[in-house]
Amino acid sequence: MTAEAAARRVLAVLAERDETLAVAESLTGGLVAAELTAVPGSSRSFRGSVTAYATDLKGALLGVGETLLAQRGPVDSEVARQMAVGVRAALRSDWGIATTGVAGPGPQDGRPAGTVFVAVSGPDGSEKVTALRLNGSRAEIRKESVRSVLELLAGELHGKARAQDTEQNGGN
Repeated sequence: MTAEAAARRVLAVLAERDETLAVAESLTGGLVAAELTAVPGSSRSFRGSVTAYATDLKGALLGVGETLLAQRGPVDSEVARQMAVGVRAALRSDWGIATTGVAGPGPQDGRPAGTVFVAVSGPDGSEKVTALRLNGSRAEIRKESVRSVLELLAGELHGKARAQDTEQNGGN
């Protein structure tokens, strides 16, 4: 699925459910928000985004733990999770998604280019983080990170829908 198709899919599901989405971005630098806002009618569900490119902003704006950032650096699965949780709280949305990683061309904080973490935080405390090891140019890594976080959200939305359907239909 392309990033555009994933954006359309998640926005359609969110609109149908009357739920909202907020985005926290680092290595993608606003590309996730741009992909979402390119979809007509996105304002029905998309609340906004925080591009916390600098490490200190992840703590100051998104509530990522300062000790965590000091010990592990900004490219970490727990940082991604906290970014998703933090943007969801900060922008008062039902869902939060986040990207953090190294787009390249070289390594950063001891992590090779292509090391990326994407995360989702949803209602009822649902959270998921995926670690990616991407290859390609800086632009390709950023583009694939956008697609991956939108697909992760699509999967979580689909999983929640299946769980609700099972509850409504007697657990079968």
